[in-house]
Amino acid sequence: MEKKVSFSAYFFIGLMLFALFFGAGNLIFPAYLGQLSGTSVWIAVLGFLVTGAGLPLLGVLAIGISGSSDLQTLASRVHPVYGIIFTVALYLTIGPFFALPRTGTVSFEIGIAPFLGEGNHQFALVIFSVIFFGLTLWLSLSPSKIVDRVGKYLTPALLLFLLILIVTALVKPLGEQTAPAGKYMTSPFTTGFLEGYNTMDALASLVFGIIVINAIKASGAKSKRSIAMTCLKAGVIAVGCLAIVYIFIAYIGSMSVTKLGLFDNGGPVLSGATDYYFGSFGRILLALIIGLACLTTSIGLTTACASYFQKLFPKIRYGTYVVIFSAFACLVANVGLANLISFSVPVLMMIYPLTIVLILLTFLNPLFKGRRVVYVTTILFTAVISIMEGAKAFKIPLGGLENFFSNYVPFYNQSLGWITFGLCGLVVGIIIALCTKPTSESVKNEVNI
Repeated sequence: MEKKVSFSAYFFIGLMLFALFFGAGNLIFPAYLGQLSGTSVWIAVLGFLVTGAGLPLLGVLAIGISGSSDLQTLASRVHPVYGIIFTVALYLTIGPFFALPRTGTVSFEIGIAPFLGEGNHQFALVIFSVIFFGLTLWLSLSPSKIVDRVGKYLTPALLLFLLILIVTALVKPLGEQTAPAGKYMTSPFTTGFLEGYNTMDALASLVFGIIVINAIKASGAKSKRSIAMTCLKAGVIAVGCLAIVYIFIAYIGSMSVTKLGLFDNGGPVLSGATDYYFGSFGRILLALIIGLACLTTSIGLTTACASYFQKLFPKIRYGTYVVIFSAFACLVANVGLANLISFSVPVLMMIYPLTIVLILLTFLNPLFKGRRVVYVTTILFTAVISIMEGAKAFKIPLGGLENFFSNYVPFYNQSLGWITFGLCGLVVGIIIALCTKPTSESVKNEVNI
C-alpha cells in the first residue's frame, strides 16, 4: 500500500544524493573556473551550473520516470549492444580511467603537496597513491560500517568547514577580481558550461539514480508519479546544495589570483585560501577532511564498478575486479592531477553529448511513443559531432571536414554542434516513425512508455 513520503524522508534522501555527488572534484573545478573567469565569474558559473547541477538533476529524474532497473536497460532503448557499450564506457569513465584515480590525485594536491614546498613531488605521489588505493582495495573487498559512519559524519563536517571558509572570504576577500583569461574572455557562459563536464556528475547521476529510486520506494512511494515527484524534491535539495557550493567556491577563486597566483588546477586555490585565513591548522583540517571524502568516494566508485562488471561478466569474481580497478587507478593517478584532467577532456567531449541526449530523449519518450528508430537516429546524429569533438580535443587534424562544420553547423565553434545534429536526428527519427508502422517483431523491441 502506498503512503505519502514525508518531508523528512525526501529531505534526507536529498542529502544522501548530495553526499553521493559531492567529492573533491566538485571543489577544484569551480575554484579553477573562478581563477580564469575573474570579473566574468557570474556568467561563467551560470554555465557551469547548467552542466554541473542541472544535468545531474535531470539524470536522476530520467531514471525515476523511465522505470528502468539500471543504466544499461535505459541505454538499451537505442539498441541492446549500444546499451552495453555505452554503460561500459560510462562506468570506466567515472571509475578506473578518470574519476577514481582523480580521488587520489586531488587528495594529494590538497592534502600533501602544500606541505612539501616547491619541487618535484612525483615520488611522494607514488607513495601516497599506493597507500590511498591500498586502503581503497582493502575496504572495498571487506565493506564495513566504518565507511558508512565516516561518510555520515564527513559530509556535514566538510560543509561546515566550507561554510566557515565562505563566510570568512565574504567578510575578508582575498583580493580583487582580475580580468578573465583564455576562452573566458570571449565566451564565459559556454566555457563554464563545458567546464561543468569535468565534474562527471551527469554521468554519475545515471548510476546514482537507481540508489535514489530504491530509497524512495523504501519510504513508501509506489506509483510512477509519486516516485517521480519525490525524486524531483530530493534532487532539488541535492543540486541546490551543489549550486551553493559552486557559486561561492568560484567566487573565492575569482578573488584569489592577486594573492595566491594563477594555478593549473583548483586544488592549490583551496589549500592556499585555507592557509591564508586559518594557517597550518586549517590546512591540516582541510587535508584530513578532503582525504577522507576522497577515500569514501573512491570506495564507492570501486564497489559500483566492480559490481557492474561482475554482473556483466559473472565468471570473474567481484574481488578480482576490485584488485584490477584499484591497481589500475593507482597507476593512472601518478600522471598527476593536471595531466589527468587534460587526458579526460577528449573522452568527456565525446560521452557527455550522448549522455545529455539520452537523458532528454527519456523525457520526450511519450512524444514519439517510445519508437526505437527515434533513439537510434538521434544518437547516431549526435555521435557524429561527439566523435569530432573528441578528435579535436585529442589534437587530431580534421582538415576540410573541420572547416566545413565550422562554417555551416550552428554552435559548432562553441563545441555545442551536437545540439544542432541531435535536433536533426530527432526530427528525422520522428518523421520515419510517422511514415512507418512497427512490424509485429519490432513491437516487442519498442520502448515501453
